[in-house]
Amino acid sequence: MGSQVLARVVGVCGELVLRRSGPHHEIIANGTFLMDTRNGESERLLVDAAADRMPVGGRLLVGGLGVGFSLRAALAHPSVGEVVVVEREPAVIEWNTTHLGNADVLASPRVRVVAEDLLEWLPAAGTFAALCLDVDNGPEWTVDDGNAALYGPEGLDMLAGALVPGGVLAVWSSGAAPAFVAALTERLGPVEVLEIPVSRGEPDLVFLARRSGG
Repeated sequence: MGSQVLARVVGVCGELVLRRSGPHHEIIANGTFLMDTRNGESERLLVDAAADRMPVGGRLLVGGLGVGFSLRAALAHPSVGEVVVVEREPAVIEWNTTHLGNADVLASPRVRVVAEDLLEWLPAAGTFAALCLDVDNGPEWTVDDGNAALYGPEGLDMLAGALVPGGVLAVWSSGAAPAFVAALTERLGPVEVLEIPVSRGEPDLVFLARRSGG
C-alpha cells in the first residue's frame, strides 16, 4: 500500500513531512525517517523506566513530542505529577492535535506544552524529577546539527543541572553511543542501558543515569 502525504512544511530544522501509510502515520525530516505510529514500545519504555526510578510525584519533562507515545506513557504512570513537553516544531504539535489523535492528552490539566528549543528553554525552567529525551535519532546520529549540541558537553552539563537530587535522565537512541555514555558517566555516574528489540537491525537503546542525592 502506498503512502499519502498529509502535510509538508518548512520547520525549524528544515522540511517536515507527515504521511499516512495504511492505518499508520510517519514523520519524515529532510528526507530521513524519524518516527511512526506503528509501535511505540521504545518510547513508552523510555518514560516508564525514568518514572520507575524518579522521586514520586515529581515533574517529568518529555523532550520531543513525536507522535505522542511518550506523553501518554507519562500521564499513565502513577509516579508522575506534572508533565512538561518541549517540542520546537510547531507543526508536530499541530499534527498531534489533528491527524495523530492526541488532542485529549495535550489538553490534560497535568500537561504543559512548550513550543521552544530545549537547549534555549531548559536553563531557566527550574528542576525536574525526570528528563526523558527522545530527540532526533539519538546522541550520535542526529539529523539536525542543532540537536547534536544537546548531547555535547554543554548540553549534558545543562541536563545534569536540571535534575533534582535523585532525579533521572533517560535518553532514547537508535543505536550504540559509547562516547555519549562515557561523557554521561563522568557527570552523573554509572549509566544503565536498556535494549528494545526491533524487527530489523540493531535494538533501540535507552540510557539511564541518576543525579546523586535524594
